[in-house]
Amino acid sequence: MLRLFPALSILALVIAACTPVAPIDTTTPDGIRVYNISARDAGEIQFRVLDSVNTLRSAQGLTQLQLDASLNAAAATHSRDMSVQNRPWHFGSDGSSPLDRVRRAGFNRQLIGENISETYETELQTLSAWMTEPDTRSVIMDPQARSLGFSWFQERNGKIWWTLITGT
Repeated sequence: MLRLFPALSILALVIAACTPVAPIDTTTPDGIRVYNISARDAGEIQFRVLDSVNTLRSAQGLTQLQLDASLNAAAATHSRDMSVQNRPWHFGSDGSSPLDRVRRAGFNRQLIGENISETYETELQTLSAWMTEPDTRSVIMDPQARSLGFSWFQERNGKIWWTLITGT
C-alpha cells in the first residue's frame, strides 16, 4: 500500500501537466488577426515561398529559382532594419539601397529587385498580395531571375516585416 501512494502521486502530477493551456491571444487590440510564426513554421517558411514562387513561374514557362544564402542574409538584415525604423521602405537606416545590401552580403551577380511588406499576414498571403501588383509581380516573375532570398522579422506585437529579393 505504501508503494502505491508514490505511484498515484506521480500519476496525478502527469495528468495535471496534461491540462490544456489557455491559448495565446492572436489578435491585436485593433482586432487584427496575427500570424504567430512558430519554431516549426520558421524552419519551413522559406521553402514554402520558394515552392510557391516556382509554381507560379512554372505556370508561365519560367526558370525555377534557387534559394541563395547571401540574398537570404540581405533580406533578413533589411526586415529587421525596417522594424527598427518602423516603416516599410527600400532604404536602410544607414542609407543603404537594396544593391548595397546584397553586395555587403556577398551576392556578386545582378540584383533584379526587392519586395517588402509590413503586415500581420502569412508569407503566402503576402506573396499573393505581391502578385496582384505589377511592380512587385515583375520582381518575382522576371525571366532573368535565377536566385531568391526571402526572410522576415516578427515583432513582439505580431507585426511581420517581409523581404523578398531576386537576382540572376
